[in-house]
Amino acid sequence: MFRNSKRLVGLMLGLMLVMGMFLFTASAQKSSKNGGNVSVTGCLQKGDEANEFSITGSDGTLYGLRSSSVKLADHVGHTVTVSGKLKAEGKDEDEDEAKESKEGGKKETGDIQVSKLKMVSESCK
Repeated sequence: MFRNSKRLVGLMLGLMLVMGMFLFTASAQKSSKNGGNVSVTGCLQKGDEANEFSITGSDGTLYGLRSSSVKLADHVGHTVTVSGKLKAEGKDEDEDEAKESKEGGKKETGDIQVSKLKMVSESCK
């Protein structure tokens, strides 16, 4: 009976270890999708509102760009690489984004708070 108890305790500890690793991995993936640092290369475009910009990555993913330290307006129409923190779009879309999706427009993946910009080319291909 004492032998079975040891086996049961060992099994429980192993199960707890596996569950802990699973939870740690899930939280690490979530932080990289929301709030992680990203770099995107693409054509910098002006947005619909003042101080609003966007970039479409080489894979077709659309990002909104914001920055208080980098002058994004100076690089509109240039191919650039931007780096910064990604804030992924939530499930709650605002009305404009919902309408844009229905009309066949690209849906924004998230906003990047740009901390660094490197110009690749003075034009977009």
